[in-house]
Amino acid sequence: MRHLGRTYCFIAVIAFTFAAHAQQVFPTRNTERVETGFKEFQIDSKLMKRKIPYGVFLPASYELDKQARFPVVYLLHGLSGSYKTFSENRERLEDYPKRHTIFVLVEGGTSFFTDSATVPDDRYESYFIQELIPEIDKNFRTIAERNGRSVAGVSMGGYGAIKFGVKFPQMFALAASWSGVVNAASWRKVSELPPRPRTVQAVTAVFGDGTNPETLVVNDLFKLFADLPTDKIANLPFFYLDCGTEDELLKPNQQLAEILVSRKIRHEYRQIPGGHGLQDYRVVDVLNLNERLLASQKPTTLSK
Repeated sequence: MRHLGRTYCFIAVIAFTFAAHAQQVFPTRNTERVETGFKEFQIDSKLMKRKIPYGVFLPASYELDKQARFPVVYLLHGLSGSYKTFSENRERLEDYPKRHTIFVLVEGGTSFFTDSATVPDDRYESYFIQELIPEIDKNFRTIAERNGRSVAGVSMGGYGAIKFGVKFPQMFALAASWSGVVNAASWRKVSELPPRPRTVQAVTAVFGDGTNPETLVVNDLFKLFADLPTDKIANLPFFYLDCGTEDELLKPNQQLAEILVSRKIRHEYRQIPGGHGLQDYRVVDVLNLNERLLASQKPTTLSK
């Protein structure tokens, strides 16, 4: 696979700091009572022709002010996970309710959050953009616009988050990746993939075997960022990427960060000690970054 390999170089953090302002309170209609905490739901997806589960964490403040709307962070799991991945850690469970934010845990199967080239009903990108986000905005008191919406993911989900940010910049203020498989679509021959049967099976099920590279081309992060017209750059969300210094995905993450630097795209890139894992402090750092970023946006008043 292109851009794979191990390296132990150090790259300085490229950071943009946002002024920390208090969250705004946004007036809206009262809705029926929804208890806070982790809740599981299903959506009857027309695009996927089946029911797809998802989870929601509501903040403790959700019931305290019925006139408030809340920003949303969509969390995308890795290849071996599910939508429950971000609900299985005690520290995270204690942190979510304290934030003035709705967290949506997205189910992505082994899809790389991409419309499959081989399975017609596996349209995970279209499902997320066209069905799940409208479902959340309809059923919860969200800030239903770009300045109230972010997406973050780990590994496979990190790739998905960055992809959603560059392909749908009008929808997200922040796109964040922890140890992302950012080179998931940056190959053209199966022989370029790591020699791991499960990885090869998952990747080719989504992107095809390279015979018809269309799905690869339109989802290749390196190509998407490199070919982006200059006049579109200002409209992009803020990007966050990090990767462990002993992670085999370090080199492709470095290379993607280099493209962001060369294109002068707003982002923060970090290298952290360790391999392919996700420590809690990295999640907290991104959630804090998200709060600073949203607070720096021009407040939006929603009509009653």
